[in-house]
Amino acid sequence: MDHTFLSSRGNTAMTTILLLFGILISTTVEFTGAQSVGVCYGANGDNLPSRQEVVDLYKSKGISRMRIYDQDEEALQALRGSNIEVILGVPNDKLQSLTDAGAANDWVNKYVKAYSDVKIKYIAVGNEVPPGDAAAGSVLPAMRNIQNAISSANLQGQIKVSLAIKTSLVANPYPPENGVFSDEARSYITPIVDFLKSNGAPLLANVYTYFAHVDDPQHNSLNYALFTQQEKNDAGYQNLFDAILDGVYAALEKAGAPYMKVVVSESGWPSAGGDAANVQNAESYYKNLIQHVKGGTPKRPNGPIETYLFAMFDENRKPDPETERNFGLFRPDKSAKYQISFN
Repeated sequence: MDHTFLSSRGNTAMTTILLLFGILISTTVEFTGAQSVGVCYGANGDNLPSRQEVVDLYKSKGISRMRIYDQDEEALQALRGSNIEVILGVPNDKLQSLTDAGAANDWVNKYVKAYSDVKIKYIAVGNEVPPGDAAAGSVLPAMRNIQNAISSANLQGQIKVSLAIKTSLVANPYPPENGVFSDEARSYITPIVDFLKSNGAPLLANVYTYFAHVDDPQHNSLNYALFTQQEKNDAGYQNLFDAILDGVYAALEKAGAPYMKVVVSESGWPSAGGDAANVQNAESYYKNLIQHVKGGTPKRPNGPIETYLFAMFDENRKPDPETERNFGLFRPDKSAKYQISFN
């Protein structure tokens, strides 16, 4: 717009307005960027801090989002009034019981309605349930029952019911635009996608460039996995995270959900226990990921990407492989493993 004909007073007023607008935009971008990163909180380890200490640590580090994997009432109690947004998990071994509508209603009453001062944002009904697993047939019925109970409580506007998937459900992931849900996964995931679409809910996806790199280092180089590759590849991608995520978006498009949001419900890098698993690579990954998700992907350039880092602590009671025990951002004594800022 040409401001040539504004008086000097008009120029001053317009400058003030533009400055204020600029500050507003800047603040909004900074705020949403900071808001985009959460951290997953698992407690499968020895000598971990109390739930209240953990919530206090989130607050002191400016971490405004948390994922928990079960109906941990101690954690929910500690989260009261904290203003931390929460993904509340339904463990896979509880899915079958929640195919009963009465049980699902009781679950919502006990773990959701009773904690009205906890900012539950999503309920993840199952985590990485494989399509052929015995629990797979329980996922959608349990989701429907939880959704009905949420709606009966008039909470459907603030809490969305979803599930967390492994990105291995996507076949033909390269180039990403060819991504499609695999033949094995399609009959399982398509009705779930329809359910999510009808309720305005996002899909939750656990995105790990680490495992993609270790499984196929020839095609997924370390730099590509760590966001440190300097040039784009022949598909137009500079990092593996975007390529994996855009493969999921492409699969959703082919499943009839071209506008569905994907929440990255886990992403991390181990500091020990396997190939390329060391502190230097892990710190590089987390730092670069936190900055990267303030923006978008080539397919969905408008960010931020809502992302949850995996995980808050090393969990020494987890089963093999050893890498599973070394994803923590913090040690059990709450000291930071890496020098990173969460916003």
